[in-house]
Amino acid sequence: MSHLTTARHSVDALTLEDKAALTSGAAYWVTKEPAGVPVVTMEDGPHGVRHQSAGDTPHMGIAPSEPATCFPPAVAVAQTWDPELVERLGEALGREARSFDTDVLLGPGVNIKRDPRCGRNFEYFSEDPLLSGQIGSAWVTGLQRSGAGASLKHFAANNQELDRMRSSSDIDERPLREIYLRTFERVVREAKPWTVMASYNKLNGTPATENHWLLTEVLRGEWGFDGAVVSDWGAVGDRVRALRAGTDLQMPGGDLGADAEVVAAIEDGSLDPAVLDQSVQRMLDLAERAEQARIAHPDTTFDEAEHHALAREVAGRAIVLLKNDEQVLPLGGTGTVAVVGPFATSPRIQGGGSSRVIPTRTDVPFDELRALAPDVDLRAFEGYRHDGTDAADLRQQAVEAAKLADTAVVFLGLTAADEAEGTDRTHINVPAEQIQLLRAVAAAQPKTVAVLIHGGVIALAEIAESVPAVLDATILGQAGGGAIADVLLGRVNPSGRLAETAPVRLEDAPSYLTYPGDQLHVRYGEGIFVGYRGYDHLRREVAFPFGHGLSYTQFEYADLQLVATPDGIRVEVAVRNTGSVDGREVIQLYVSKEGGVQRPPMELRGYRSVGIKAGETAHVTITIPRQDLAYWDIGLHRWVVEGGEYGIHAAASSRDIRRSGTVRLDGDAVRRPFTEESTVAELLRDPIGAAAIADIMGRNGNTQSVASQELGIDANKSGMRIPIGRLRTLSAGRYLPKAQLTDLLQRLNASRVESAQKGNRNF
Repeated sequence: MSHLTTARHSVDALTLEDKAALTSGAAYWVTKEPAGVPVVTMEDGPHGVRHQSAGDTPHMGIAPSEPATCFPPAVAVAQTWDPELVERLGEALGREARSFDTDVLLGPGVNIKRDPRCGRNFEYFSEDPLLSGQIGSAWVTGLQRSGAGASLKHFAANNQELDRMRSSSDIDERPLREIYLRTFERVVREAKPWTVMASYNKLNGTPATENHWLLTEVLRGEWGFDGAVVSDWGAVGDRVRALRAGTDLQMPGGDLGADAEVVAAIEDGSLDPAVLDQSVQRMLDLAERAEQARIAHPDTTFDEAEHHALAREVAGRAIVLLKNDEQVLPLGGTGTVAVVGPFATSPRIQGGGSSRVIPTRTDVPFDELRALAPDVDLRAFEGYRHDGTDAADLRQQAVEAAKLADTAVVFLGLTAADEAEGTDRTHINVPAEQIQLLRAVAAAQPKTVAVLIHGGVIALAEIAESVPAVLDATILGQAGGGAIADVLLGRVNPSGRLAETAPVRLEDAPSYLTYPGDQLHVRYGEGIFVGYRGYDHLRREVAFPFGHGLSYTQFEYADLQLVATPDGIRVEVAVRNTGSVDGREVIQLYVSKEGGVQRPPMELRGYRSVGIKAGETAHVTITIPRQDLAYWDIGLHRWVVEGGEYGIHAAASSRDIRRSGTVRLDGDAVRRPFTEESTVAELLRDPIGAAAIADIMGRNGNTQSVASQELGIDANKSGMRIPIGRLRTLSAGRYLPKAQLTDLLQRLNASRVESAQKGNRNF
């Protein structure tokens, strides 16, 4: 973007004290305004605007906020698998932000759901970087189109809440790039958020707010980010080091001593004035963006009813039908239904912490069912209490009512106190008294439906074994009660898909052995095998797989067509709705590849949510971009597309493959020089190297047969892994003396350069 150029708002026109002041906040949610620079107001999201009136903000930023639409939180939004719908949601959030004169909404949170116990997983999208990235990009695009800036967070690797302000996320280069940074990279490149929020935690030992490699070399240098880096609230420990690293704005405000430290560092020469000027320029640019947005979107208002309707639409699309044996759902329009559980009459709509929104209204599931189904005899029963006290009488009342009803609907789950920012869970179990109630009701009433309310993964195996139908309603925002009623009664055909694997046991999670870390270091020992990648690699049974979700209709896949193009792979598949009602299918594309670098069995590389009328066929085309097939090469420190055969699998979930095919791709030209650490096998793949090795082996006589007989080893196999530089030592100096080895390596590397210049990709 163009920089501010007026003298009033130029870097050169500011005093040193003004510059220091501009890089820290004035109060909890606003920046300073030295020399008349416009104030930028930032407020919490990401599923609603938590606006606090002026003069109503205490020291810790905790105060009542004004009512705003509480849209479905990220955990639900991701389950729509629909970026177009999410973009509409972002636009609505932007309108509400502008109506409150909020310039930057603090969201979206796109951190990967590494472990099911993270207390803030309800604020994050998925365990998969492609899904998180595309949903996050849509959210940012919609928001910023309406005139409010996004703050992409929490950068980076903030994957647990326990000791989040002190712990170090220790991650190897490849999983860091392929899993934990890839989502951020996609959103930065595609949606260009106004700001990025640096997280509390350390990354490989260095605080994120002080990490020059992360904020300057990668975020700005590689990805081209041109916005401001804002600290998470309270994340800066050393203001001067944070500025050097690339953190432009320390939040919250009010600490004038930190401004004085910046001035002193400039004056004593320990901080380069050019570094401060860069951050000041970015803050001026942010102020200009905010000012121009106010001009472009004056007097913005929003229609509460319209936004509530959108919240209900998104919530309905997010609900996942996990199980529906014997077509228990949808409920009929007559008869008696026993509705059990406090969530049915006192709904939970969001998680706990800084994202908490005061809703404009709240739909109550029981009331919404009654409004939509006036001919159904609906009766509500508490069944249990959230405080865990013995509720035998309540349970017995529910059981007796269920026995006399035609159907029972039991609401189960976790409270906001169970899942909140700042703390992680120690288990994923649903309270025992709820399971006891469910089993008792199901024993009395075979047609029992479980409706699940939760922000993070819960143990589902026992629940699914107990009842014929399970509806995963996660937490759905203020319109969730209406959306649940819509799906239970069939007004909305469920099309949500899980964005996170539901394990049978917590101990099966790939991260289990290394969470929550030791001595403030969290070793991401599972590497690239996060979420479904790890469950599949370990061949673990799961309660419900990533991408799973049923419908009130059925879909058949046919005619898979694959075409390799210079830009990637074009996939075409025909999907037919074979049932009697209209529905929506989420076609998922997983990619596999044998040989080469280590990979998960399959990885999500494309998807599409498509509405299909009963009896009709949709011909769906999905393009997998070439760059999405790349792996991170730890030797070259860059992305590389490996040549060879790729398996392409059109699926209804990560474990429900409907059609498969293969396609061949040319690999990237990789000029990887030979060194003394290159193995015999690697040299044999080069014509010059193969000739040299053949000469050595020819002069080596029958050493291989002697080794096989005397040592019991296969010299061919073990010898292939010997670094070429060790042949001299192993042969007591007889083979490849230093001068000869140097000459061989020079000839090999020269031939590779020549091959690259001729355009040979396959070496």
